[in-house]
Amino acid sequence: MLKLAGALAATAALVATTAFAQALRPDQEAFRGLYKELVETNTTLSAGSCTLAASRMGARLKAAGFTDDQLTYFAGPDHPKEGGLVAIYPGKDLKAKAILLLAHIDVVEAKREDWTRDPFTLVEENGYFYARGSSDDKAQAAVWVDTLIRYKAEGYRPKRTLKLALTCGEETNGAFNGAQYLAANKRELIDAAFALNEGAGGQLDDKGKPFVHTVLASEKVSQNFRLVVTNPGGHSSRPVPNNAIYHLVRAVDKISGYEFPVQFNDANRGFFTRMAPIVGGPMGQAMTALVANPADEKANAILSADPSFHAMLRTACVATMLEAGHATNALPQRATANINCRIFPGVPRDDVQATLARIVDDPQVKIEVPEVRGPPATSPPLTPQIMGPIEKLSAQMWPGVPVIPVLQPGATDSQFLTPAGIPTYGVSGFFSDRDGGGVHGLNERMPVKGLYDGRDFLYQLVKLYADQK
Repeated sequence: MLKLAGALAATAALVATTAFAQALRPDQEAFRGLYKELVETNTTLSAGSCTLAASRMGARLKAAGFTDDQLTYFAGPDHPKEGGLVAIYPGKDLKAKAILLLAHIDVVEAKREDWTRDPFTLVEENGYFYARGSSDDKAQAAVWVDTLIRYKAEGYRPKRTLKLALTCGEETNGAFNGAQYLAANKRELIDAAFALNEGAGGQLDDKGKPFVHTVLASEKVSQNFRLVVTNPGGHSSRPVPNNAIYHLVRAVDKISGYEFPVQFNDANRGFFTRMAPIVGGPMGQAMTALVANPADEKANAILSADPSFHAMLRTACVATMLEAGHATNALPQRATANINCRIFPGVPRDDVQATLARIVDDPQVKIEVPEVRGPPATSPPLTPQIMGPIEKLSAQMWPGVPVIPVLQPGATDSQFLTPAGIPTYGVSGFFSDRDGGGVHGLNERMPVKGLYDGRDFLYQLVKLYADQK
């Protein structure tokens, strides 16, 4: 009986999904093809090419009527496969500053043997799109390209010039980061009053209903630290206490047990203050209590049980990679660990490094900084000119769903633009599940309805901004 019920449920879901697919508007059909092409273009650092993906999107823009002088391709001389594209859609008022639409097209690595489906084939199943990049960040990249194509087809003439930047390198330290490159070397090409980027969106409740719509107002900075232990080594038949692996393991264990203190800024304070009455119950009470008193250990424990809330409240550091030894029958001469920290806005990197050294408390463990990625985090102002159009349009599409600023525990390419004088905000209109939809993990997914609704939201939102006085 349970098997029959499950089969009926699966059949119903499949019918609903198929019905939705069959009901697509012609413009949605065209978008689906664009989205599929971008998602299925492998842009991992190891085996893919952002340059190819950028050229394919450029070809679509050119076919829509964009001229060669409105399309600029770029890449680092030593990174030919990590290129990007800037497209210009001219506005009527040459004195009005432009709006920049930003999205990265590189994706996190994905191994076919680990996934249920081929990560580089777009699969629509049970109301979701599955693939690496189906959400992060090819959904928004595809929407931006599609939005300009739609504007071109309808002859829309915005007041402000619109600029699109598709960039590589967001997902991998050490890669050629297109946003960083453009901000530092081609500022005039992307100069704008402000930019719209990834980093926030809608959240569905446990029943799949829109619950809250967030706008990225602040974000952490990603910084890697490398723990390094070296040792003369020796024969494994003569073990000694001074073992590089033992020093490293103890250091990583100490870091795993350390909690950075709770911190608040306008973004996460506003988030928890406004979420408290929405969530209600013990969780809502804990939000109110912790905002009032960041030292409230009971409230901290309740909120920190949720990984998302935990990450929004503090700097967080976690071990992500280990490497040790050179032979199975030898004492290790070298052991290393990568510690990835997401640093709370305003906290200096040097302070975090000093904290790690204090926690480890072992002179045998050196803490190195392999690369400094971007400037310290800064937060753009949430003015009525920015929030007004989002709130107005969100209320029309999702009545009663609150729009709330959020501190993004991760880090986006906004970290390069906002400090350069282009305030950058995360907004998408993509409503997804609370677990993040497998982003950076296995079987990444995007709700089909969430993608199409977000597409319409961004299409209208950019128009509101483009014609804003």
